[in-house]
Amino acid sequence: MRETSKRQTWHRSVAPGLIFLFFGAVVAVHAEEGGSSSESASELFKWINFAIVAAVLIWLFAKKLPVWFRGNAEKISSAITKATAAREEADRHVREAEAKLANLKQEIATLQATAKREIAEESERIRALAQSDAKKVGIAAQAEIEAAERAARLELKALAAALAVDGAETLLAKQLTPAAQESLMDTFVKSLEGRPN
Repeated sequence: MRETSKRQTWHRSVAPGLIFLFFGAVVAVHAEEGGSSSESASELFKWINFAIVAAVLIWLFAKKLPVWFRGNAEKISSAITKATAAREEADRHVREAEAKLANLKQEIATLQATAKREIAEESERIRALAQSDAKKVGIAAQAEIEAAERAARLELKALAAALAVDGAETLLAKQLTPAAQESLMDTFVKSLEGRPN
């Protein structure tokens, strides 16, 4: 704000003084030459015209160029600030990505170790389950064999008893002739007679 007021003060006080000095120098040069009046009037008007155009151009440039340069400088400064912020953001993203990559390698190693451990545990569990199932199948097979063996023994005993009975019948039928039957009957009756009731 102070800089703007200093410029305005300079424009108001110094610029008119410079213009008057310039005109004074032109008039002095013209008076020393002492040339013809039409040539000197023409020359004077050229210098006055030049001074006016130069003053207007200086005034315009002094008024407009600083504002334009300031605006341009602010745009450039803003662009630099944005670019710096974008670069810092990109650097942060790169650091995060590198950290994640480093963690990713560690996580992969951890996952591989966990997977190997779980595979070993699962293999051991399946092996133990298979052994347990094999034992159960063996016990069941043994129980079936024993049951089949008992059934076969019972069947064999029943067959042997049936054969013994058949053999005894056949032998008895051969040995029991009518005379032997009568003798047996007499022996039985005599054993009954000797008993007290």
